[in-house]
Amino acid sequence: MNSAALTLPIEMDRGLFLDAKEARSLGELLAEDYQKASPFPHVIMDGFLPEAFIQSILDAFPAAPLETDRVFDINYGGHHKRQVQPESCPPYLREVFHFFNSAPMLQFLEGLTGINGLIADPYFEGGGLHETSAGGKLGIHADFRINPKLHLQRRMNLLVYLNPEWDDSWAGQLELWDRKMTACQAKVSPIWNRCVVFNTDADSYHGHPDPLTTPEHIKRRSIALYYYTASESIYKEVPNRSTMYQARPGDSEEIHKEARGYRVEEYLRDWLPPVALRVLYGIRRRLGR
Repeated sequence: MNSAALTLPIEMDRGLFLDAKEARSLGELLAEDYQKASPFPHVIMDGFLPEAFIQSILDAFPAAPLETDRVFDINYGGHHKRQVQPESCPPYLREVFHFFNSAPMLQFLEGLTGINGLIADPYFEGGGLHETSAGGKLGIHADFRINPKLHLQRRMNLLVYLNPEWDDSWAGQLELWDRKMTACQAKVSPIWNRCVVFNTDADSYHGHPDPLTTPEHIKRRSIALYYYTASESIYKEVPNRSTMYQARPGDSEEIHKEARGYRVEEYLRDWLPPVALRVLYGIRRRLGR
């Protein structure tokens, strides 16, 4: 795993100011590394945010559950994971997330990835603050590809880790798998102020599938942001699938079966008309499946 040292020159005394031209130039410095990375385009940047800025984010992280939190406890598809909606956060964190959706950040990402016309998601569908507790995990998957509210194609993820104390013996490393799901090609430790950006293609498989063995007071925390592009013919170009889970070669048969079940559901939604789907689901309910 190779990482680069890059800190965005964000000025906090000017209301989270970042010069757009400077941001794009910084992104372009790592563009070749990003686009040639294996198993799919990605980059790992350490010291990504000014220290005072990232510390202010962690200090404001809502420790107590919020009414709008989304909690995942579905085993391989996400376990002991909490997703905090940015618009439910205190004012300062809302300002932080609006900054991540701003034009200067889009300029940085366009320069980095070579993908122009990026669009931020004002609803933060699936994004926000993520927190996984002891025993939690997220199975290997390729992300949903169309934003259901905005009808935009998802192009990349940006993750910033908020873990000042981390030990790799606790598991929780982000795994990047090859496109044929034969081998893990990179493991990324979720250490303090590390940023990972990667393309979200149909076969950009990633996750942290081993249960966390952290002490009870340690949470795996991160910022998660997703970016999109528009196309008039998006539904012809991109299959309207949701998240596609894949088991690793060494995983148990139970996990392989569970991951296959998720994929079958998505293929059924692709190929069966709505009437047939309703009939199928009705039969399943009657059979208790």
